[in-house]
Amino acid sequence: MAEELKILQKVFDMMKYGYQALAQFPKSEKYALGTDIKRCMDIILERCIEAQKKYYKKSTLQELDVELTKLKAYLRLSHELHFLPPKKYEVWGEQLVEIGKMLGGWIKAVKAAAEHKG
Repeated sequence: MAEELKILQKVFDMMKYGYQALAQFPKSEKYALGTDIKRCMDIILERCIEAQKKYYKKSTLQELDVELTKLKAYLRLSHELHFLPPKKYEVWGEQLVEIGKMLGGWIKAVKAAAEHKG
């Protein structure tokens, strides 16, 4: 349970950083790509909370993994379009990699627990 709370805190930290970075997007993109990125972060937060609360976690964790991958793609696009400076891209990307590693551990633990029961 402590690990689940750690990943939730990492998601909060990533979102705080992300919102600050999005504030620097060009005005024309704040309501286009910026909105897509915000929605993706929101879904990541929602799936993280849902996975903590649900008895069967596997599909929710897989959905969380998909959203993380989408967010990485959006960030890469933002960086390549020069909306996101290299340093912000690096920091935000590192946060996503760390969340991804924690998520991978969580998925493994859920699979191991399911195999142990079955």
